[in-house]
Amino acid sequence: MTTPRILIVDDEHDMLELLRRSLAPDLNCRLSTAASAKAALQLLSEQSFDLALIDIKMPEMDGLELLELIKRKWPDLTVVMMTAYGTIETAVYAMKQGAYDFITKPFDHETLLVRLEKALERSTLLAENRRLKQTQDENGPHIFHGMVGKSTAMQRVFETIQMVAATDLTVLITGESGTGKDLAGRAVHALSHRGQSEFLAVNCPTVPEQILESELFGYKKGAFTHATQNKIGLFQQANGGSIFLDEIGDISPSIQTKLLRVLQEKEIKPLGDTRTVTVDVRIIASTNQDLKGKIRAGQFREDFYYRLNVLPIELPPLRKRPEDIPLIADHLFNKHCHRLNKPDKAMSPELISFFQACYWEGNVRQLENLIIQSILFSTSDIVKPDDLAGNNPAGAGAAGAAELPDIRSLPYKTAKENVLQTFNTDYIGALLTETAGNVTQAAKICGMERQALQQIMRRYNISAEDYRQ
Repeated sequence: MTTPRILIVDDEHDMLELLRRSLAPDLNCRLSTAASAKAALQLLSEQSFDLALIDIKMPEMDGLELLELIKRKWPDLTVVMMTAYGTIETAVYAMKQGAYDFITKPFDHETLLVRLEKALERSTLLAENRRLKQTQDENGPHIFHGMVGKSTAMQRVFETIQMVAATDLTVLITGESGTGKDLAGRAVHALSHRGQSEFLAVNCPTVPEQILESELFGYKKGAFTHATQNKIGLFQQANGGSIFLDEIGDISPSIQTKLLRVLQEKEIKPLGDTRTVTVDVRIIASTNQDLKGKIRAGQFREDFYYRLNVLPIELPPLRKRPEDIPLIADHLFNKHCHRLNKPDKAMSPELISFFQACYWEGNVRQLENLIIQSILFSTSDIVKPDDLAGNNPAGAGAAGAAELPDIRSLPYKTAKENVLQTFNTDYIGALLTETAGNVTQAAKICGMERQALQQIMRRYNISAEDYRQ
């Protein structure tokens, strides 16, 4: 985070010196001073500031006149007015003219610090909004923190993320595997006031319960066998920032109880410790499961669910926003051609239609995997559906792979099913061959959730047993 710059304007030199000495270290800022409105305007024209603290009573041009000029020329500059002759009428007038706050002299130092810190927060938010707008202008209106979409559903998601980020409340992101829940979580963090602090992500299903507890909360030396030294948990590491609990529906009731305490009390207890530790961490959670169903089945705590589901964000599956698929595919082709150092490739109209007709169990992640395969194995600059069908993307040795007929001689729906059957059989078969039938490892390699990979395997009759040695 850049050091904030503050301009103080007051015709009393003693006051300028007092504020310079007291505010600079406490606010960790760079201070400039001006003894008149004229001098202040000169400084403002030469350099940028995050905040101006202006006295009202000054000769020649008073602070209210200066405020009016500032708001005309630098409308986004945050201005706090101060005076020893404060009245309600004056304060109201200053606020109407665009002042952010109004402080009466003599002021308590701690009170002044709090008011100025809040004013600086406003400046930071305005700067971030300007940066985001510039980024969106450069990337086009359909790219939002790595997520792509022009559909009404996705534009609503983007708006919700921006609204949620402005708060400090717990967020629950729901949606099928591969819809971009991790990107949504990172966007919430990046757009929040915690954006410059730690963002730690935990994939809950991949960590055994005992290890997950020690990873989240830490432990004291001697808490269990092999605990030879103290360990700081992720909540303490993320203090001041955010922690992303991915697929929180898979955690045990015991961990749910401990996380409920974090949400309620803002404190943790490391394993083996008798004392609690206060933490300032925003929890952003995600799940692809029906948590209400798990509550009915007695597998998820109802009180924990309602603590999590304060600000919900639901990501739509790819099949429900087909108008976004050409944009997403084009973005992924550009991204991965560059990353893989391959010539740019374009999609044929037939390929776009093919992509839009697919069901996409794995959503954007599945589409991305297929696009990476096509970049690596297609010999043409224009990628067509039959390029996907004939490239055997998993390579030689994939068990159960069958030759495809020429899809151009088949009805469209039949061709689509043939392409998907061969692609999934070859690709997943190669992964299972590499992992000796370990579905969890195969899912990790291709970037999918285990449950999503199992769904695809069931649909295409792919058995992990056939690949176990």
